[in-house]
Amino acid sequence: MNSSRRSTLAWLLCLAAQALYAQTPPPPPPPTAPITMQQAVDLALAHNPVLLAAQQNLLSMKGQEVEAGLRQNPDFSVYGSDLSNPASSATPYGYSLQLSRLFERGQKRRWRLDSARAQTAQTDGQYHDQIRQTTLQVKQNFTTLLLAKAALKLAQDNLSSFRHELQINLDRYNAGDIGKLDYERLDLQLAQFESDETNAEMNLVQASDQLQTLIGYQQPSRSFDIAGDLVPPPVPTTLTDLEQKALAARPDYRAAQAAVRVADANVKLAYANGTTDPTLEGEYDHSGTQSSYGFYVTIPVRIFDRNQGNKDTSKYLAQSSRFSEVAAQNQVYSDVDQAWIGYTTSKVLSDRYNGHYLAEAKDVLSIAQFAYEHGGIALLDYLNALQDDRTTSLNALNSYAQTWMAIHQLSFASATEVLP
Repeated sequence: MNSSRRSTLAWLLCLAAQALYAQTPPPPPPPTAPITMQQAVDLALAHNPVLLAAQQNLLSMKGQEVEAGLRQNPDFSVYGSDLSNPASSATPYGYSLQLSRLFERGQKRRWRLDSARAQTAQTDGQYHDQIRQTTLQVKQNFTTLLLAKAALKLAQDNLSSFRHELQINLDRYNAGDIGKLDYERLDLQLAQFESDETNAEMNLVQASDQLQTLIGYQQPSRSFDIAGDLVPPPVPTTLTDLEQKALAARPDYRAAQAAVRVADANVKLAYANGTTDPTLEGEYDHSGTQSSYGFYVTIPVRIFDRNQGNKDTSKYLAQSSRFSEVAAQNQVYSDVDQAWIGYTTSKVLSDRYNGHYLAEAKDVLSIAQFAYEHGGIALLDYLNALQDDRTTSLNALNSYAQTWMAIHQLSFASATEVLP
């Protein structure tokens, strides 16, 4: 048994001891400062009730290992007759003691243990796959909340800036510099900026509640906050490297491999169950003044039932598990490849916004605003520049978030942290 296997078993035994006295786990303490993405993941792994339930299910499998290793109990029986009669009577008292035990053949206990241990390994893989899925959900919700915060800040800045611009144009209207139609068309744009702010506030609260629920809070708090950079970093790895890491680390693939071991052990157990198990019995009899000893051996004659059906079933299930293992391996390659193309595509788009379009939209708006205020362009041209800047800024934020989502999916598909 290697060191990692021993450490895993020690960890499970420690958890099992704690589970004997475990109560409902308390919710995570309220954060006193904005938390990072990694802190959010750590809190979810420690307090998410769905994960805690899966953890207890894993611990229960250790009990099945113990049960599989138990040996057959002996049987003890006592029989008495005419106990009120003296030993000298025609029908003296008598009693009999019997002790018997069934002896398993075919290494049944060994294959039961192998099957139970493989089932524990399979459940462990399924549990860690649930950890992987929960981690992905936390990262996705964290990014959604980060996007909602940035969108709200953008909406508030846009609203404040446009209100200032609207006040300048109100002064121009009062001074007779622009007409009523131009001013009211500008004033109508205020509704869109106010709507953007309201929707951004709602999205922020909903995203915060979803993340807090994943972390394990019983009731969401409005004081909850996060900290992080929405602009995504580059991923320092290659597709081939991620594929190899995924094959070594994907818990669902490990669970599929463990299922093959379960099926193989069940085949051997089915054949072992087809063997004959003798029962040996020893007996002591006493009647009056006489005592006697004896023994019995019972051997079932398995002429008809030799467990043929279970043997065939287990063989086909074993072959099925091997096909499932191949399918799981193929899925690993497919998931990593799809996540990689999703990341590379979204990263190109976010880099375009960050390196070119975002600054260009701000420049166009600044020029259009100056030109409109000095009579150089029509109101419609200025409104178009205003709309282009708003749309480009939102698209930039969404492209950043989309790239982060692709990075999270890449980490999920490879079961590794792709960012250092």
